[in-house]
Amino acid sequence: MVVRMKTRVEHALEHLKESGVRITPQRHAILAFLMDAMTHPTADEIYRALEPKFPSMSVATVYNNLKMFIEAGLVRELTYGDSSSRFDADISDHYHAICEKCGKIADFSMPALDEVEQTAASRTGFHIRGHRMEVYGVCQDCFKVEQPC
Repeated sequence: MVVRMKTRVEHALEHLKESGVRITPQRHAILAFLMDAMTHPTADEIYRALEPKFPSMSVATVYNNLKMFIEAGLVRELTYGDSSSRFDADISDHYHAICEKCGKIADFSMPALDEVEQTAASRTGFHIRGHRMEVYGVCQDCFKVEQPC
């Protein structure tokens, strides 16, 4: 007997179904694209990638589904200043390194910063719900272009 592990997408779809959400082909494709993406795509990038397969799908459909995925706790919206929001289906505790030249975002992990949250709570009286950390620099590809041969 072969036992197959459920994929992240299947778990997410199951979660949505249990919440009463109807799973459309477009919704499934958007979620699968996000969970497979390592680039933290924008809504427009998701739309452009899926538009050939779903020519009748609108950008609004992508935005509406992303909003629903965020509300369901399946996706995080990453906002960085004035640039477009990016979306991350990895909701585990992790951090981001952001290229100042091309905007590439790379995930990295490190021990949780629980002590920072505890210090912030004790010094401010806030009930801390979480934190976000980004580091900024230049990715390898952009750095190679900057450096003379």
